[in-house]
Amino acid sequence: MKKLLVPSLLALSLLAVTGAAQAQAAESSLSFNVGATSDYRYRGISQSRLKPAVQGGIDYADKSGFYVGAWASSIKWIKDAGGDASVEVDVYGGYKGAVGDVAYDVGFLRYEYPSNKLAVSANTNEIYGAVTMGPATLKYSHALSNLFGFADSKNSYYVDLSGTFDMGNGFSLLPHVGYQSVKNNGAYSYTDYSLTLGKDLGNGLSATAAVVGTDADKTMYVTPAGKFTGKTGVVVGLKYAF
Repeated sequence: MKKLLVPSLLALSLLAVTGAAQAQAAESSLSFNVGATSDYRYRGISQSRLKPAVQGGIDYADKSGFYVGAWASSIKWIKDAGGDASVEVDVYGGYKGAVGDVAYDVGFLRYEYPSNKLAVSANTNEIYGAVTMGPATLKYSHALSNLFGFADSKNSYYVDLSGTFDMGNGFSLLPHVGYQSVKNNGAYSYTDYSLTLGKDLGNGLSATAAVVGTDADKTMYVTPAGKFTGKTGVVVGLKYAF
């Protein structure tokens, strides 16, 4: 069965914890990150066959508001679908700004699966736009190409609403709900949800624990062994940024 994928819940959670929705920084910065997660989930669906994954990235944020970056993770779903790629590499760029109390973020994201060899290439291009007011962020992502190996799926979209609440003592709580529409492949469309607890451990180290799940069709998103990759479960992760 085909599987849907995109960058992980861990990445989403840690970005929110570190304030990725903020407008442009006061100074330009170059940063790196490495991490691990008990299950690489994105938009609720496991990309690592419900197994652990290792991840890492690099980001440059210019004080003007422009930014670029790259991020990679180990994956299993391409090989499970009959292809030949064990890594996902994401390259992105965009601009962050603010109008009054409303911050915004617009950009482009390329998902690359080197030598994936699927009948319909898994490589995907998306544009996105997000607005943040107070603790809430609303984001829309739109596929300019076929979506992750689904045939005739150009113009698929994902919309999500998330919040970031400072609980004090380095803790943050992040509720999230999203909807993935797979154009011309309606049986694969679904809603996902999560609740993530983040902890800033200091010295660039942070951790997350999340309950994540979906209402995806249990016959569509499965491992070769028949396990449902969108099932409700607990995902934990650790990240070091420097």
